[in-house]
Amino acid sequence: MYMQKLLSKARQAIKDFDMIQENDKIAVGLSGGKDSLTLLHILKRYQSFSPEKFELIAITLNPGGVDNSILHNLCKKLEIPFYEIQTNIKEIVFDIRKEKNPCSLCANLRRGALNDNANKLGCNKVALGHHKDDAIETFLMSMFYEGRVNCFSPKTIMDKQDLTIIRPLIYIDEYMIKKVTKEFNYPVVQNPCPANENTKRQEIKELISKLNKEIPGTKKNLFGALNNSEKLFIWDKEKIK
Repeated sequence: MYMQKLLSKARQAIKDFDMIQENDKIAVGLSGGKDSLTLLHILKRYQSFSPEKFELIAITLNPGGVDNSILHNLCKKLEIPFYEIQTNIKEIVFDIRKEKNPCSLCANLRRGALNDNANKLGCNKVALGHHKDDAIETFLMSMFYEGRVNCFSPKTIMDKQDLTIIRPLIYIDEYMIKKVTKEFNYPVVQNPCPANENTKRQEIKELISKLNKEIPGTKKNLFGALNNSEKLFIWDKEKIK
């Protein structure tokens, strides 16, 4: 029953942002974490009743030395073609570049590798497992660390690569994903990153949790602000003049 709630929210996001069209070939970026595993299951279920017929594959990027046999077995069970791409991302980020703040470089390398391989495999779309909490955290990180009002989009068209990035979980809270992961006992692969849970994003996550306790409705209002473009007011000097 709980999966139906998530499926309903994903279906609404797909509809609101026109994420899926007839004859799409969609590559799910399957990291093995709870978010990407939930996304894979949701899209597989959605595929069975979607008004648009589409293909689904899964791509896993191995940063180096990770045993992903459990993902091979899962995709075989779900009858989803699975592709594991070996990379040297971990070596580049931590051994060669020795990044103190590795997340940005790692994300760029992973994004590039995922998109390139999706292209080579004939996909026109890549689905990522970002959820509502990810959006709120990115929104605040952009303001706090970059001084701008910005967040990733539920759907991004990348003309140069002839790809569209979609995020069907964007209406789903992280706690819901944790519940369904536990309920269905998804085979979560341990994150091999040395910086896992020791990042600026983790600090922002904890700050939002604290604020939401002290000011009830904080998370709801922040997400509402992301969807309220009609009432966006920033100091545009030319317009104010």
